[in-house]
Amino acid sequence: MALKGNLADFSTTQILNLIHLARKTGTLRLFEPVVSDEIITDGAGNKRRRIVPGEERASIAFRDGKLILAAMGDQDGHLANVLHKAGKLNAEQARIIRERGAKYSDKALALMLINANYVTQADVVRSIKQHTIDIVYDVMTWEREPFVFEENLTPPPDRITVPIDLKNVIIEGTRRAQEIKPLEEELPNLDMALKFPEAPGEKFRGIHLSVDEWRVVSYINPKNSIRQIAKACNMTDTEIRRIVYALLQAGLVQLVRPPGMQAPAPAPVGATRRPVVVPPSQAIERSVVERLIQRIKES
Repeated sequence: MALKGNLADFSTTQILNLIHLARKTGTLRLFEPVVSDEIITDGAGNKRRRIVPGEERASIAFRDGKLILAAMGDQDGHLANVLHKAGKLNAEQARIIRERGAKYSDKALALMLINANYVTQADVVRSIKQHTIDIVYDVMTWEREPFVFEENLTPPPDRITVPIDLKNVIIEGTRRAQEIKPLEEELPNLDMALKFPEAPGEKFRGIHLSVDEWRVVSYINPKNSIRQIAKACNMTDTEIRRIVYALLQAGLVQLVRPPGMQAPAPAPVGATRRPVVVPPSQAIERSVVERLIQRIKES
């Protein structure tokens, strides 16, 4: 029996701690939260609409309590794109490898690239490790997605997996989740678009941007949403927010609504915003861990 729940009740930090402490093997799948018409009552007696799973947003695989692979629904996890994002391949090399290597598995493609001296084995391992960790850091900022942990479900044998100690990932991910809150408040809606201000050439003169920032800038167009730009650049929500926020603060871009996007309805008078719960930086309470471990052991 799989462990199911919602991040509103069990945070990603708690789930990762459970998997780490119980040394579990399996895959954690997270889904788009869809609000249903069913009304439920929580432990405190509060009524709310039930959140049901929509499309899969991410999957994270584990072996013996270690993180081994992660994938994001709106990201292309092709090895060529992962190596391009890590700066090991240029855009043209990545395009050619994607086209000509479509029929090969990750392991076979990696071996060919290593033998052709495009990359080293260390390059492949580091790039996949960073790609995996970045996705987990992003997932640790989510707060209400339905999830299911399917025990003993692991990636296909032709995928490249890199064992990563979860303890340090949990500590660093919790710190980053706290830091990202101001960015989420500044950029809550990634379906907004960007445009350049008047005379953009003057503003960009003398500005030194990183490779990732230039990649984002190259896609800026009122027709492209921030979410679409993130997908084109193979970036997580957290990564695109950091870059767009920096560009906004520098006055290099402006937020606009893409064509066809409706203006938000005004909030009802007296409506209050639901407080954001930030995962604690300390380890989760032992009673919660023990209860969750017992539950997953019995599944």
